[in-house]
Amino acid sequence: MSVTALRGAAITFRDDPFQASPGDCLVHEPDALILIEDGRITAFGPYADLRESLPEGTLVTEYKDAIISAGFVDTHVHYPQLPMIGAYGEQLLEWLEKYVFPVEAKFADPEHAAQVAAVFLRELLRAGTTTAAVYCTVHPQSVEAFFTESARFDTRMVAGKVLMDRHAPEVLRDTAQQGYDESAALIARWHGRGRQHYCVTPRFAPTSTEAQLEAAGALLKTAHNLFMQTHIAENRAECAWVEALFPERSNYLDVYAHAGLIGHRSVLGHGIHLAEQDFCTCHATGAALAHCPTSNLFLGSGLFRLFDAMDPRRPVRVGLGTDVGAGTSLSQLASLNEAYKVAQLTGRRLSALQSFWLATLGGARALYLDDRIGRIAPDYEADLCVLDLKATPLMRFRMPFCESLEDQLFVLMTLGDDRVVRATYAAGHKVYDRDQGCFIYAGRHDPC
Repeated sequence: MSVTALRGAAITFRDDPFQASPGDCLVHEPDALILIEDGRITAFGPYADLRESLPEGTLVTEYKDAIISAGFVDTHVHYPQLPMIGAYGEQLLEWLEKYVFPVEAKFADPEHAAQVAAVFLRELLRAGTTTAAVYCTVHPQSVEAFFTESARFDTRMVAGKVLMDRHAPEVLRDTAQQGYDESAALIARWHGRGRQHYCVTPRFAPTSTEAQLEAAGALLKTAHNLFMQTHIAENRAECAWVEALFPERSNYLDVYAHAGLIGHRSVLGHGIHLAEQDFCTCHATGAALAHCPTSNLFLGSGLFRLFDAMDPRRPVRVGLGTDVGAGTSLSQLASLNEAYKVAQLTGRRLSALQSFWLATLGGARALYLDDRIGRIAPDYEADLCVLDLKATPLMRFRMPFCESLEDQLFVLMTLGDDRVVRATYAAGHKVYDRDQGCFIYAGRHDPC
């Protein structure tokens, strides 16, 4: 069996820097060797200690002036919205009507879905993201297109068909039964196939009847370890609408809990306007929140209270999401840049170590995949990204003034974007090479 060997400075995490001393959580190897076989990491440690274990003739790929990290994890993103990223001038509900629904209606065409899925997957890899929780559209063919593209690159992805049986254009509505049947067929076809996971995906409470939400809860019982994703408490007008639509429920979160949608592998997008009792419920049930700072700022939705969610007395699982198209970049470095600013506006300081944990192991933990991704460690899947410390002229100038690793990481997340990612590996295979200008799969090299 062939061995892939990477050498360079590397960082990863052994624990949560929100709950323990950040320095104790970090693993930093200034000159690391990472050995990979059959898609998994078999050894990780100082090059000086491991070089003698290299099989004879093994080619070592060395990355200088760079940091090797676990691949980034995006816990909330809409791939069909890529064609309208950066759309001007609306808040959430108006934005959906004006931009999102017309764009998503085009995914009735399987060829269009395949084209957008191909661009989206490649843009994720260009940004160093190797796992994402992805919303498709109401059309089953949008899910087929996405999983087909993910399987091509052997990326570990979580995705599902949107369920939406009211308060949307007729061409984007299903019914409770249709949504159930189409989702069940997609589950049978894709869940657990290779590195693909199916996610039951009611868009949000206003666009699903109670019957559809209950059908979604029933779907979760049909296969082992299914995921669930939806939106919650993103916008104050949305929260008021949910209160009017579900007057018998005690709050927004209770709408989903009543339908059996809250538990392990449930990922709730945004959560800006949640109360303390909601954080307590998420902690008790194991449900996760996806923090989407570029989206929340772009739509003027509000400021997510990250440190309240992560309160050590009852910590909630939190990952980072780009959202797109409300978010303005698929780069998790750009997300961290805005997350730092959101924290500042709430009177807190988000450190570089906390940030990179959110983008890697924290995101994996939010998705209950932290036993296999999100770390550089033996037996973990070899999903990696290589971050160039001198990716731009400004960064090349700035880095020599950094006095610590934390300084370097902070510069990466405040000045960096997809240009920083020099290479991305999925299951041990290099799938993106910035310097060669190509994406790589099944022996093919596609130009960027």
